[in-house]
Amino acid sequence: MEASIDWSEWEPKLRALIVDDEAGDAAHDLLHIERVVANARRLAEEEGARLAVVVPAAYLHDCVVVRKDSPQRSQASRFAAQRAGVLLAEAGYPAGFVPAIRHAIEAHSFSAQIEARTLEAKVVQDADRLEALGAVGIARCLQTGGTLQRPLYDAAEPFPQQRTPDDFENSIDHFFVKLLKLPATMQTASGKREAVSRKDFMLLYLQQLGREIGVVGPQSCLLDA
Repeated sequence: MEASIDWSEWEPKLRALIVDDEAGDAAHDLLHIERVVANARRLAEEEGARLAVVVPAAYLHDCVVVRKDSPQRSQASRFAAQRAGVLLAEAGYPAGFVPAIRHAIEAHSFSAQIEARTLEAKVVQDADRLEALGAVGIARCLQTGGTLQRPLYDAAEPFPQQRTPDDFENSIDHFFVKLLKLPATMQTASGKREAVSRKDFMLLYLQQLGREIGVVGPQSCLLDA
């Protein structure tokens, strides 16, 4: 079944579905989708996952975007999986792959807390989480914070030590609420290696930020991250 997928035909079709359905969220734009697809292809090849499931799931994983501050945020991946099934059926994608594609999309989300039961779902989840790490992850975090009109950091305590981190109040706290914890959640060996490398870069960024804004001394929250 895998051999029946002609990527010279299907890659433009999958990309067109995203262009037609794009939501306008700067952190979930076409460039984000293309990076996730590239991550997913690389991880799939290293882990031996089926591209016929991984590639469409990577293209369509955010075909429904729900704002980070929406009460329906945890349902976003389920909405996207349903929408992806419709889009793939309309496009004529081989129906036998669609249930696995839908599961990979449902399970990719951090907030949905759905277990990734297949190798392909694990690859797509890792590919998307890599987007929240490293230089790209920093940029996307700050893009989202700007969209939601949140300040960069807490002026009284920029790095949370005596207080509980709250990423609804500022952008930098999102590093401590979620981003720095992501490497421990990676599902594949190749994804985890890349995640650890990207986390190390983010810690360097936070250390430099601390120096620039006058946070003195080693920060236990960075050392423990």
